[in-house]
Amino acid sequence: MIVKGGNIPKKGIHNILIIQLGDIGDVVWATPTFRAIKKAYPTAGINILVREGSGSLLEEDPMLDKIFEVRSSASKYITAIRKQLQLIRVLRRERFDLVFDLRSDDRGAITAFLTGAARRVGMFYGGTDIPFWRNHLFTHLVDPPPPRERILGAAEQSLRIIREFGITSEDSTPKLQISAATVNRARQIVGNGGLRETGRWVSINPFSRWQYKEWGYHNWIRIVDWLWSDLGIASVLIGSPGERDKATRIADNCRGHIINIAGLTSLKDLAGVLSLSSFHIGVDSAGPHIAAAMGTPTVTIYGPSDWREWAPVGSLHQVITPDCPCVPCCNKGCDGSERSKCLEKLDCETVKTGIRNALSLPERQP
Repeated sequence: MIVKGGNIPKKGIHNILIIQLGDIGDVVWATPTFRAIKKAYPTAGINILVREGSGSLLEEDPMLDKIFEVRSSASKYITAIRKQLQLIRVLRRERFDLVFDLRSDDRGAITAFLTGAARRVGMFYGGTDIPFWRNHLFTHLVDPPPPRERILGAAEQSLRIIREFGITSEDSTPKLQISAATVNRARQIVGNGGLRETGRWVSINPFSRWQYKEWGYHNWIRIVDWLWSDLGIASVLIGSPGERDKATRIADNCRGHIINIAGLTSLKDLAGVLSLSSFHIGVDSAGPHIAAAMGTPTVTIYGPSDWREWAPVGSLHQVITPDCPCVPCCNKGCDGSERSKCLEKLDCETVKTGIRNALSLPERQP
């Protein structure tokens, strides 16, 4: 229900800002919300504010007008403040009529307030975990009722905010759009690695921002070798620039056909690569979300994190979990140790079964 501000008129809204300062997966899962708001306000400009680096995933979507990025705060304090003030000045010049903040962090709330928009929408939060002043930065607050039944996937986290204002979505599937030029560039990237123009290949992402979500790298070496020796399927190893060295160590120890493009693509180009992949195999990270949003089947390994909240939804997407009664525990490893024993127990044969199931799907035409 709306707990502050009342309904939002459909007339007089010409420029809208949507703030999503979560991780890459959060941005992907918010795309159904972007579409729903555009449908509700078809003549309004739809603008997005995300973390630095995530914007390239959205910049070729014709539905969106402008993409703004919050720059990293790793620089010196004075420099970081200056960058933030520059961003606020840019946002204020846009004269937004309406701002939606899709998360609960302080930065999004403060930024929404400083845009000067007359209508600023956020989720109401009570309790002690959220600063008392946060709710006061919004003109409109919603406190949606809990769903009657469990809804799989994270798209609901954003949709439940806008739904309270009569903005509905018939399609909650995350979707990303890229240009033909980006797809052609992706073909060149994998082609330079020596992949044949024809024949199946899969993308693999063994890495996560959180190590307790990873499956042993030695296991991925066995999977790559098995894919090539038994199935004749090559592998494309993906990852961030910071994961390049780890990816190189994996690739150097594989006997199967593998090319390593970790750290060599922007997120937009990565989306292009994943759109060409027969299917994607990986752990709980950005990779499965981007692949699924490009229509690529996924096989994702989940351990302590709850796949019901975050895994891609639909018949094209499979989840592999360890056979442990504690899964999912939703902890940062066993007893907060950053080590997940459940994933250490997960054997390669279980993962191979998931891959065989993916191979039974009709072959995609890139």
